[in-house]
Amino acid sequence: MTIKIYVPIDVAALACGADEVVLAIQTEALKRGLPVEIVRNGSRGLLWLEPMVEVETPKGRVAYGPVEASDVKALFDDGFHEGKGKHKLHIGLIDQHPYLKNQQRLTFARCGITDPRSLEAYKALGGYKGLEKAIKLGPKDTVEEVFNSGLRGRGGAGFPTGIKWRTVAAAKADRKYVVINADEGDSGTFSDRMIMEGDPFVLIEGMTICGMAVGATYGYVYVRSEYPHAIKALNDCIAIARKAGLLGKKVMGSSYDFDMEVRMGAGAYVCGEETSLLESLEGKRGLVRAKPPLPALVGAFGKPTVINNVMSMASVPIILSEGGKYYADFGMGRSRGTMPVQLAGNLKYGGLVEIAFGCTLGSLVYDYGGGTASGRPERAVQVGGPLGAYLPTSLWETLFDYEEFAKIGAGVGHGGIVLFDDTVDMLKMARFAMEFCAIESCGKCTPCRIGSTRGAETFDKIRAGIDVEKNLALIGDLSETMRLGSLCALGGMTPFPVDSAMKYFPEDFRRGQKLQAAE
Repeated sequence: MTIKIYVPIDVAALACGADEVVLAIQTEALKRGLPVEIVRNGSRGLLWLEPMVEVETPKGRVAYGPVEASDVKALFDDGFHEGKGKHKLHIGLIDQHPYLKNQQRLTFARCGITDPRSLEAYKALGGYKGLEKAIKLGPKDTVEEVFNSGLRGRGGAGFPTGIKWRTVAAAKADRKYVVINADEGDSGTFSDRMIMEGDPFVLIEGMTICGMAVGATYGYVYVRSEYPHAIKALNDCIAIARKAGLLGKKVMGSSYDFDMEVRMGAGAYVCGEETSLLESLEGKRGLVRAKPPLPALVGAFGKPTVINNVMSMASVPIILSEGGKYYADFGMGRSRGTMPVQLAGNLKYGGLVEIAFGCTLGSLVYDYGGGTASGRPERAVQVGGPLGAYLPTSLWETLFDYEEFAKIGAGVGHGGIVLFDDTVDMLKMARFAMEFCAIESCGKCTPCRIGSTRGAETFDKIRAGIDVEKNLALIGDLSETMRLGSLCALGGMTPFPVDSAMKYFPEDFRRGQKLQAAE
């Protein structure tokens, strides 16, 4: 009987030696005369255990990790190919692992389960049922199903996806587009990459549903250049879907046409902003456009365009297959459904957690992240990438919800959480926010271009103890100008980490002043 062994092809696993582990397993199995089939699956998101090797047994898949090539011989000696638990790397039935068992995996339901490039495996686990239903419902009812689900943009702004689709569907034009923002550049975020590498068909299906619903016949996935494995996976699966009649003319035998392609970004963080992304997509320099007009009316190549984040679009197939109400039953308030939360920084257990809105920030840090890897006391988390607010432990009972975060001057963003212990210098982190903005600014508007540069310079003066109170007030003025006067969220959100660091960790901004006084 052939032994089926799963080894992730996700970049995190590859970086930790997954290919070498595969070679070692093949070599050892050959020596022992054991028939082995190796399936390269996506990652389940338990990144501290990568490469995590799974063996199929009658009771379920048994996991071992983190496995190195040098571990493989001992694993075979201890019967890992039979799912036995003698070896120190034995984890047990992976479906029963508390990190996974307590999640609500809707968008990531297949990620880590199957070969990402197998259309048959995707369909066997419910793939393309959403598109089938959408074709039966028709465009109008499909849009309403998405609206009724309460799905909001998972890229940061939290704008209702159904309203965006309604707007594009109602627009009159000879051509419309679907554009996916996969320019995932926030620190501590990797959910887009994981879904594109681990379950690319779900994004392709979601885009096809969207195209049918709003009357678009072509789509683009704008992927950051730093994701070559994701780009290849998408391109491979687009070709497979096209060959199977799931893209192109008369999709799935229907009257609807939809095709798509992948476009690679050029490395600019600002192209994560939708209008600068469109400029880059059109072959121009990534400069922010003034709004209005909105991209829903005048978007790619001047045509009405749906622009959604990867996680938003990857949520669409399950919304259609199970119904908008099913999805809306998860979450709280106006934050419906689930959110893939990425845990990074000084954490014991870094990885991806998909959970319904409404859990506390502290539960994510402690129950899933396990606290600091350093063993030192926690001091702050930054939520939402480099432009997210720094939150002290006193606010960790805040519910993970768009509105609850807004009340404390923070944002959910793309769901990235980065943990810091008590050795972090918050003045340094606030200065970094200004410096980051200065480097990544497209330069089109003065508040962002000049305000961020002056901000970094002013923090240097504060560090040196020069007119500290006066310069702290100046930082406050700069932040207000950037927040109210910037053309896009890059300059407009830079005050979030700056203001929160100054508000919750004031002692770090007066050390230079104290040193001067002591002298």
